[in-house]
Amino acid sequence: MNLLFFLTPKQDVAFLYEDFTLRQALEKMERHRYSTIPVLNRAGEYVGSMTEGDLLWGIKNQGLRLEDAEEIPLRTIPRKRDYKPVTVTTQMDELVAAAMTQNFVPVVDDKKSFIGLVKRNAIIQYCYDRYRAVAPELAAQKRRTEGRVV
Repeated sequence: MNLLFFLTPKQDVAFLYEDFTLRQALEKMERHRYSTIPVLNRAGEYVGSMTEGDLLWGIKNQGLRLEDAEEIPLRTIPRKRDYKPVTVTTQMDELVAAAMTQNFVPVVDDKKSFIGLVKRNAIIQYCYDRYRAVAPELAAQKRRTEGRVV
């Protein structure tokens, strides 16, 4: 299985540019109802992920009012942790491992340009669907083996 099967392409992903202002970030995150969002530079490279907490701590630490937030570029806001990106050649076990600790997994190309992301719920849905497809056969197999004397 290739991770591109799960990819949400860049054009369908809300993201921030690192030169966006704090206010622009707040408004975009509110509009899309995201708690974490990818951050790109103007070359389209993934530079990290911004969380609501990062923004709130940035506001608190700088003693800002909302009006002040129009002047603060995101690159000046410290981020607690960034979601680690993967490439299109990443193996499924590595993708699943990353998704276990991140709501989404950013995907970059060989030039480190952001091409999209894999949502954790897409992987869970795939696993659930696969399980549901084989569950009747597993149950029947279990019934057959329970009837045998070992």
